[in-house]
Amino acid sequence: MCIRDRGYSETIFVDDVPSGHVDIYTPSARLPFAGHPLVGIAWSLRARGHEPSVLRPPAGEVPTWVEDGITWIRGRAAWATGRRTQRFADVAEVDALPTPPPGEGWLYAWAWEDEAAGRVRTRGFPRRGDGIAEDEATGAAAVALTAELGRSLDIRQGTGSRILTRFHADGTVDLGGRVAADAGALGL
Repeated sequence: MCIRDRGYSETIFVDDVPSGHVDIYTPSARLPFAGHPLVGIAWSLRARGHEPSVLRPPAGEVPTWVEDGITWIRGRAAWATGRRTQRFADVAEVDALPTPPPGEGWLYAWAWEDEAAGRVRTRGFPRRGDGIAEDEATGAAAVALTAELGRSLDIRQGTGSRILTRFHADGTVDLGGRVAADAGALGL
């Protein structure tokens, strides 16, 4: 089965467990960094008895840890390129967007749910012609939005994903979330 046939936005391959070397692919390209699959593989490795402290995708070293049941990674905003963010007036406007909305290029649509609390509603549209109309959880775009806004966020994306971010002035962003196993996706 090829990556395109799986129907997932990204697929991650662990090249070497002890060193943490991984490769990330969309149905149409290899990615240097993608937050959602890195959080997922850090969780999966721990579930299988490994304790990674760092993952090594092509972009560079990505620290990982667990805190209060949430799996975290730390990436650089500079690695999260190619995604355009667009603010909408309110959550209803984001929710009403067609899948995908007209236009070209990666779109991360967002609106404040509660600006004072840092709660955001987002939807991610790759619009790259590979059969993925909407991405349920987009860590790289969350990293980009967090850096753009210069603050930590609590993001609700897609139909059920919650993504947490922590902004750091040095250009890094912590990205975290809870992970639920999908036996089919894990190849179990």
